[in-house]
Amino acid sequence: MNLRTILLSPVLVAGLLAVASPARADDLIDCELEFDLSGWSVFYKTGSGSGTVTCDNGQSMPVKIQTKGGGLSFGKTRIENGLGEFSGIHDIEDVLGTYATAEAHASAGKSAKAQVMTKGEVSLALAGKGEGWSLGVAFGKFVISR
Repeated sequence: MNLRTILLSPVLVAGLLAVASPARADDLIDCELEFDLSGWSVFYKTGSGSGTVTCDNGQSMPVKIQTKGGGLSFGKTRIENGLGEFSGIHDIEDVLGTYATAEAHASAGKSAKAQVMTKGEVSLALAGKGEGWSLGVAFGKFVISR
């Protein structure tokens, strides 16, 4: 090895480590979802809605929401002005995809709901108030798309 190779080796190794290292926690951004959602269930549970994801780095994106699942579930519900908070987000695109859900629910008339769901490293905590009636236990998925 010549002197030039010996001097450049630490620089090359440091560069490779920087590229290969996983994202750090300080790369995370805070993102929120404002949404409206309505749905029904008779054993099979379905819902649809729309919303907007806004992040503290200035990114914003309109989204569509679909829910599907099943279980011992009956009802019809509507949530307006719901709010979701994401964790584990590095870029606004990370919010898109399918989240696993499980819930037990009972409501009549005006109601409030809170739920936490996950998609790999990303979590979403939802809270909302609405109207309707429901009773049951359901498992399924919550899909956010463009």
